[in-house]
Amino acid sequence: MTAFWLIVFIALVAGEAATVGLVCIWFAAGALGAFVVACVGGLFWLQLIVFAAVSAVALALVRPAVSRFVHPKRSPTNADRVIGQAAVVTETVDNEAAAGQVKVMGQVWSARSQLGVVIPAGTQVKVRRIEGVKLFVETL
Repeated sequence: MTAFWLIVFIALVAGEAATVGLVCIWFAAGALGAFVVACVGGLFWLQLIVFAAVSAVALALVRPAVSRFVHPKRSPTNADRVIGQAAVVTETVDNEAAAGQVKVMGQVWSARSQLGVVIPAGTQVKVRRIEGVKLFVETL
């Protein structure tokens, strides 16, 4: 059975390496525990219990702590406050020409049309989203 648990461990570690989001590593820890039990001559049912217990403990206790470091919380920036605000087009917004500017809350931003239409200068628009340093707007 030691070979079985070693193969399971290697497969789970390889599966974790192939994925992005902490999926298999908890079960790899369980397989490693079962491997140790198999090495000392433990019965198969004991190996299964150790596998399940170590996997469950790793999932329950270690995963939340690790997730905080791997997936940090996104902090809103001051730029987020312009979403939903009214703005005035200061330079014609034309997605195909990669041109356009709007003034919102006293600041000039690069802008693109949310719907892909050309918006002439002087038009009142509403900010729908931010992507990088560009605001995506649509007419009111």
